[in-house]
Amino acid sequence: MSQQRALRVSLRVDGMGTAIFGVLVLAGGQRLADVIGVPGSWIVPIGVGMLGGAVLLLIFSGHPALPRVAVAVNAGSGVVMVGLAASGVLPLTGLGIAFMLAGAAWVATFAILVLVLLRRAEGTR
Repeated sequence: MSQQRALRVSLRVDGMGTAIFGVLVLAGGQRLADVIGVPGSWIVPIGVGMLGGAVLLLIFSGHPALPRVAVAVNAGSGVVMVGLAASGVLPLTGLGIAFMLAGAAWVATFAILVLVLLRRAEGTR
């Protein structure tokens, strides 16, 4: 598989996974908010934000010039999630902390993967 193809596939997988998480957050609604300790008013914006991010990732995956912004957004999201899990700003439950850390691991994995693939793709030109 070429570096460009691997990069596009990784962006698509990231986008689809993010979309699935977004749908699950929206479907979980107030029940999910209660279980993880996030204020109920945050659930819809979080879910919609995840769906918006998923759409962008899917658009990026087909863009002729693969944007580095996907790396920055994923890395930034990971930092925010770890910060929320560790800071006590939100009254997260144990499951909420695990949810935030799992999300951070997901985005960090794709930030690193996309960065490596971008560098390799640029090196093969």
